[in-house]
Amino acid sequence: MRQRLGRPLRRAAVGLRTRSWAPHSRLFLAYDVEGWVLEYEARQLERTARALGVTPGPARWVKGVDRQSIFHLSQFTLLLHDFERRDNRLGLAYFHGRPGTPGMPEFDACFETLRRRHAEIDRVQVTSGAMEELILETGIAAEKLHRIPIGIDTEAFRPRTPETRAAARHALGLPDSAFVVGSFQKDGVGWGDGLEPKLIKGPDVLLEVAERLHERLPELVFLLTGPSRGYVRTGLERLGVPYRHALLPSVDAVAQAYEAIDVCLVTSRDEGGPRAVLEAMATAVPLVTTRVGQALDLVQHGENGWLVDVEDVDGLVAWTAHVAGASASDLDGIVAAGRATAAANAYEALRPRWRELFRGFVAMPELRG
Repeated sequence: MRQRLGRPLRRAAVGLRTRSWAPHSRLFLAYDVEGWVLEYEARQLERTARALGVTPGPARWVKGVDRQSIFHLSQFTLLLHDFERRDNRLGLAYFHGRPGTPGMPEFDACFETLRRRHAEIDRVQVTSGAMEELILETGIAAEKLHRIPIGIDTEAFRPRTPETRAAARHALGLPDSAFVVGSFQKDGVGWGDGLEPKLIKGPDVLLEVAERLHERLPELVFLLTGPSRGYVRTGLERLGVPYRHALLPSVDAVAQAYEAIDVCLVTSRDEGGPRAVLEAMATAVPLVTTRVGQALDLVQHGENGWLVDVEDVDGLVAWTAHVAGASASDLDGIVAAGRATAAANAYEALRPRWRELFRGFVAMPELRG
């Protein structure tokens, strides 16, 4: 009872405190605490905000804030329930979620809520041109919409070398001579074993590709990372395809995993990113991906990676096998162009886009000169 009474009192105190500040003088970042990826993005966005002269407020105050600016790192933290605008300005990241997607009713709920209440939303970040077109269908004003891709920390994700590759393989127990395919998508439902496939991420497609590659590449090994990979693990075991599964505790560990692989494979049916696009490019790893999310905007087929249609198993197999048969010198141009794409989309390089989103949303110093 004391806890239930204390929470409204704390919110009221936060409201009184923030109303005493200049209107919209602080930026508050809201995100689902279960997702460490969103926590990481929140830290990067806070760093960007500070670099632009924006003052962040304490994240724990978000639910009690009045007359300030709140940015939600995911539409799901705002649009899946009724929300109070109070006198706050509200912004959100709307990365993915097409209405009508089978088995994903939350996508319909988010889209319908935004359609009904778009006048109460001040800013929306999308990561791709495809999502920009979709969100405009809600009736939201075009000037509220800002296309900013999920960026990359090029200090954490550095080009691999023969030495770092060997060290990464040793750390992950991968044979030095194997052709290692990296899969970094969480593709099971929930946060447990993930035995139920999250089909939007294409785990069934991944298994079809693995079966076909196993017939062509005698030393094939898959590296799976992240939670909820049970469906793919069970499938690989059934097919007799060797794999390693690593639960990586930090961004540095994720970066090291990229250094260990020969190709990064994305088989998703829909994505907001995926983050793997720029992570692979930054670490000089060849990328084969379906035409999803920001991959559509960032990947130039045959120049900095390879793009195939969603569910195109033949294309995914062919281009992955192409990488397996290519020499390092054959791939030099591809990975160099990928590194340039990553540099152009580093968090620091994206600051001008965030400046435009923040302008008129939260207090920030005016540019001079």
